Amino acid sequence: MFIRPDNKLTQRAVDTSSMRSHNSRLLLELLWRAGELSRADLARESGLSRSTVSAIVADLLDAGIVSESHVAPSQGGRPPIVLRIEEDRFCIVGVELGASHITALRIDLRGRVRAEASREHPVEHDPAGSMALLFTLIDQVLVGSQGSALVGVGLAVPCPIDPRQPDRLSTRILPRWGEVRPGTELFERYGASVLVDNDANLGAVAERWWGAGQAAADFSYVKVATGVGSGHIFGGEVYRGAYGIAGEIGHTAIDPAGPPCRCGRQGCLEAMIGSASMVRRAREQLAAGVESALRAASPLTLGAILGAARAGDTLALRIVGEAGQYLGIAVANLVNLLNPSLVVLGGPLTEAGALILEPMQRELHERALWTSIETTDVRVSALGHRAIALGAGTAVLHAALQDPSLFPVPGPALRGPLLASASSSNVHP
Repeated sequence: MFIRPDNKLTQRAVDTSSMRSHNSRLLLELLWRAGELSRADLARESGLSRSTVSAIVADLLDAGIVSESHVAPSQGGRPPIVLRIEEDRFCIVGVELGASHITALRIDLRGRVRAEASREHPVEHDPAGSMALLFTLIDQVLVGSQGSALVGVGLAVPCPIDPRQPDRLSTRILPRWGEVRPGTELFERYGASVLVDNDANLGAVAERWWGAGQAAADFSYVKVATGVGSGHIFGGEVYRGAYGIAGEIGHTAIDPAGPPCRCGRQGCLEAMIGSASMVRRAREQLAAGVESALRAASPLTLGAILGAARAGDTLALRIVGEAGQYLGIAVANLVNLLNPSLVVLGGPLTEAGALILEPMQRELHERALWTSIETTDVRVSALGHRAIALGAGTAVLHAALQDPSLFPVPGPALRGPLLASASSSNVHP
């Protein structure tokens, strides 16, 4: 679903109503997957008539999305002209608006990261400063992209997104962001399409296109950071639930008598293994007189706890091990309920490696039904710290391949037309 503010529309590069959008999408995706194809190749692989293919290709050429690359050797007739997507003529920005950091990156139409910038910031508590920093980081990654038109900005946020109001962030999770409309502000500044979605959903999109989920039609992605969330791909599509709340694994109950969670309830998974909760437990233990190398940590952060654990500190090892156990309980519940073929773990906590994975696996095997665990592979994401921002950019790339009108008009003032919501669901790469 796309939000189209009437007063913010700009000229479209491609009119999908005249192009018959289904056919144009089909040809564009075929060309993107193959890299290079002739008109005859497109007609043969799509099943469309040559005249239909020629008409659509003409529109794509006029829009600057496709170009004629070279003449291929003749196969017994007229030498075919090979077409390719203009990958370097366009760029996309993906942004992760984390609870305590912002990461922005620029990708091309192949998902290759061309520039990246990241900064720690108290995002949860400082909306105005966060938006200012967000603009700064995007400006930084756009340096050097002169000549490349900005297709859109993908924005990953650390809260559920209601598809009916995609530019309103959850005040239960981010109470200070109630009056901020980050998608609209990004649209007004850059004039390009903006897609807003939950961070774990976009982590799942990144895994589906570029990571562990490329060969899996059904899998779950679990991100453990300041908050804890999950994104689910079913039948190649992001599953969102009725109102965009599906995947809030961080607010499933682990211990009803446990510590309070920022959602207002007690004993949520996030309250047990989120970075803030781990730091809180370390402080409580230090205040109780427990000896630990963490006493010298300034500031005391999740990174400090993980570093001390790797160095063999007893307190840090206990905190990380407990987090692994709680994570194992949550993943066991997930595989029992959904039976995905794969669970991908991401986020800073996975940097602990075996220190968290071993207790997680023990708890998982203890609590998951044998039929669930027998058919589910659990692994750590290989996409690293940029996974969420990459997924945000990838969601825009997918949307543009599905709807060529998202590509901006050729010319010096290259501006995109739409403010996109979070419900671009089909994520087949």
